[in-house]
Order: sequence, then C-alpha cells, then structure tokens
Amino acid sequence: MKRVAILGSTGSIGRNCLNVIEQHRQSFQVQYLTTNGNVERLLEQAKRFRPKAVAVLRETEIASYAPQFKNLNVELLVGFAGLLEISRREDVDIVVNALVGAAGLRPTLNALRRQCRVALANKESLVIGGQFVMALAAETGAEIIPIDSEHSALLQCLAGETPETVAAVILTASGGPFRKREFRDFPQVTVDQALNHPNWHMGKKVTIDSATLMNKGLEVIEAYWLFKLA
Repeated sequence: MKRVAILGSTGSIGRNCLNVIEQHRQSFQVQYLTTNGNVERLLEQAKRFRPKAVAVLRETEIASYAPQFKNLNVELLVGFAGLLEISRREDVDIVVNALVGAAGLRPTLNALRRQCRVALANKESLVIGGQFVMALAAETGAEIIPIDSEHSALLQCLAGETPETVAAVILTASGGPFRKREFRDFPQVTVDQALNHPNWHMGKKVTIDSATLMNKGLEVIEAYWLFKLA
C-alpha cells in the first residue's frame, strides 16, 4: 500500500490522480490533500478519501468549512506554512506536486530530502531550481517521475535510451487560440482572446503562457534537467 500526498488536488492533474487512485484502492492510500482556494472541492475529496490532513493556502477561504473538516476527523492546516508542513511529513511514499508556480519548489525539495518519490507536474521546480532539485535527488536516491503530459511521454519514449542516441526531441503544442491567426493580426490581440483556450480550462497564468508559447520555453528547460538534453 503506497501512501500518497497530492499537492494541488483540486486542479485537473490532482483530480485525475485521485480518479486513478479510486480505481486502485488496494494499492494507494490518500494521506494528504491541498488546494489553493477551492475548499468546496477539497471538502468533497476529503469525504471520498478521508485523508489524515488537508491544507488550504488562502486562509480567508476556510472559516465556514473548518467545522465540516473537523466532523470528518480531518486535520485542517492553513497558509503556505500548512503546505510545507504536509510536504515534510514522513508518513508518505509518493508526493504528487501539481502546484502552479514557484510555490512548488520548496515542497519538492522537502519531499526529496525524505527520499520520497516525487510525481512532478510543477515545472517551476525545475525551471527555477533544476540544479538543486536534481542534485538533491541524486544525493538522496529519490525518484522524480514527470507526470505532465509532454514529459511523461518523453519519459516513456526515452526509456532505455542514452542522450547520445537521441537526435532530436519535439515538444508539441495544442495550438491555443491563435494557431490559425495571421502574424500581421497579432498587434490587435486582446487579453480576453488569449484567455479563450479552445481545448482546456486552466488558470489565467497557464492559459496566457500557453497562448504565447512561453510554456513551451519552460518545458524545454524542464526537459533539459529531467533528461539531460541540451
């Protein structure tokens, strides 16, 4: 039985992880869940999986929900300190880091220090701290498994290969709202248009990064650290 903490459990990746766990209850136990501010969905997840504790980053979101978590006998932690507390706890075998932004770096490092397997979807951990993250993983022997779509696919494609055998790696893009737009029309692009992704409903930052292809640049950095690809 593998004990799991999901950081960012109310986002799309976190929800998909819980769906997988629900189909394999004999193999996984949900220990901890966290959310930025979607407490309603977090409460639903707590009712389904009965974790030991949850953390909510936005302290203003929790007042009316605290009694309900207490009734479930689920410990409620708040703020970034609560998130870090969960990432340091030792009764976990796998930490799923599905956080958005630089806030994901310290939890990644905390998990690696405990020799915990990290299922990583927080690209900023590697974009801003790749040298430290990979060095710590090598030092402790902790395993990092990319679970975001592109890098999970790369992991599978490169299995058994060495860098010198790889001629090229292509990171694909979904296209976003501007795939068919003429270059000459880009000066007239509005924020609302950039946020209108045709395929996915994501947070504003991720959606803008997708529309501008900034996300692909970050993924190149991520691939470098994960797979030693220059």
